[in-house]
Amino acid sequence: MQTASTNICERLCNKSICEISLLLNIPHSTVSSIITNWKQLGTTATQP
Repeated sequence: MQTASTNICERLCNKSICEISLLLNIPHSTVSSIITNWKQLGTTATQP
């Protein structure tokens, strides 16, 4: 599996969350959560 930063890069390249999910073979909700965290917090690291 690729890293969360790859998801962000894909999103910034105008791919939809569904397309990223299919490309990386991970759930749509995971991709969405990673992108949301990145937009809100500026990081993909897990927060306490």
